[in-house]
Amino acid sequence: MKILGIDPGSIRCGYGLIRLQNRGAYYITSGTISPAQAKPLHERLRYIYEGITGIIRTYRPDHLVVEKIFFAKSVRAAISLGYARAIVLLAAASESIDLQERSALEVKKSVVGYGRAEKKQVEKMVRLILNLQGELSPDSADALALALCYANAIKFNEALKGGKP
Repeated sequence: MKILGIDPGSIRCGYGLIRLQNRGAYYITSGTISPAQAKPLHERLRYIYEGITGIIRTYRPDHLVVEKIFFAKSVRAAISLGYARAIVLLAAASESIDLQERSALEVKKSVVGYGRAEKKQVEKMVRLILNLQGELSPDSADALALALCYANAIKFNEALKGGKP
């Protein structure tokens, strides 16, 4: 089973793809979709949409997990983030991918064990869990954390159904 995490943004949209297999999570790919900041919002959104649908068509994930909005630095930032998030929802729907949503608190608690963990702690745990070396942008780390959070929920539900610890 493949899980694609998306950390939405209208300037940097992080993505991270993992495979859940034999009760383990394995890294497939990650990166950042970065439209030109000077472009108008509608053109940046199209670029993000094309990037996400391209990733979905290439890797065919079973699930897509996106972060729920909980705050933004300003009203303008919240609106732009909402648009970027809507593009992710549209891409999932247009490609018939199961969509899941998780809050930042849920992700941090699932991956780090503490809901108020800092970004660096999340990135460090993502690296440890997936045995990653080299470059990893903060947006990619957040996207991989989203995917891992959902993978943990799947493993927990399977354990409950199977009566295993």
